[in-house]
Amino acid sequence: MKVKRSERLIDMTRYLLERPHKLVSLTYFANRFDSAKSSISEDLTIVKKTFKERGTGTLETVPGAAGGVKFIPEIAKTEADEFVNEMCIRLSEPDRLLPGGYVYLSDLLGEPSILRQVGKIIATQYLDQKIDAVMTVATKGVPIAQAVSSYLNVPFVIVRRDSKITEGSTVSINYVSGSSERVEKMELSKRSLKRGSRVLIVDDFMKGGGTVNGMKSLIEEFEAELVGITVFAESTFSGNRMIDDYSSLLCVDEVDIRDKTIHVSPGNYYKTK
Repeated sequence: MKVKRSERLIDMTRYLLERPHKLVSLTYFANRFDSAKSSISEDLTIVKKTFKERGTGTLETVPGAAGGVKFIPEIAKTEADEFVNEMCIRLSEPDRLLPGGYVYLSDLLGEPSILRQVGKIIATQYLDQKIDAVMTVATKGVPIAQAVSSYLNVPFVIVRRDSKITEGSTVSINYVSGSSERVEKMELSKRSLKRGSRVLIVDDFMKGGGTVNGMKSLIEEFEAELVGITVFAESTFSGNRMIDDYSSLLCVDEVDIRDKTIHVSPGNYYKTK
């Protein structure tokens, strides 16, 4: 049964948005809508133009018999800037200040709309990189990893600090916490990551960089390759940070525990993108 063009466009758009980075053949759409490939091609031209004008992403065309189209989600710079500036304001609220100079993030990282933007911004940063998996450490980094992996359409893996019988055999390492300088342990299931995988590390907050450095060591243990490191927020650190090459969306650059004031500015993501 033939489908009206307006219905085709709606369904085609939904299908592509739900399957980023997946190659979809024109034959599939032609069979799905009982339409000629020429009609499908015209529809995709409209979708591609709209995606570009609205800053939704890019619709890549892959030529050849095994070709098709692939949706690459990305966020426009103006939209990313607006979001980061809004987060700076929200993170600067004085009631977010916790003992030890930490900033309360859990409510923000529990909002789906915020996670979608964070995921899209980080995924956009690595548009030109091949990524096989997104890695984070339990527990607060998990929603960020899930958001990023959904836009990259790759699995995410969770590093844990304690053993879980449901994880099966694990690889564990000792690492030094960058802020407390204590020796701690983290581990990852042997089934989580394939040898030679290209891995992106994401996390919610970074001070001394010890946890992220531990994840780097785990990646080496799996004979995998680190593609990049991005954190939602970082804080200024007076000691020697264990990580140099990373990006952050936000930077908590001034905390006054006595006056209960916080100042947050855009992170170095602005300089690296």
